[in-house]
Amino acid sequence: MTKSTNNQSLSAQVTTTLESYFETLDKESASDVYEMVIQQVEKPLIEFVLTKTDQNQSKSAQILGINRNTLRKKMQKYDLI
Repeated sequence: MTKSTNNQSLSAQVTTTLESYFETLDKESASDVYEMVIQQVEKPLIEFVLTKTDQNQSKSAQILGINRNTLRKKMQKYDLI
């Protein structure tokens, strides 16, 4: 039975998703879970903020609390530029 994510905090949604992920592994071992989760959250976060700022990288970096050059590197990593 899958829990509804509509009223859950982001943290609770991540936990629910991780529980589901580990259930699907069965007896397989997990690896690189940290990087997988970061990528799954970071890319849509950056895309969302860029959309809200009409692709203004300086404003987006400020909202995200990161350096503009860091934002550009992350945008390159996720093929957003």
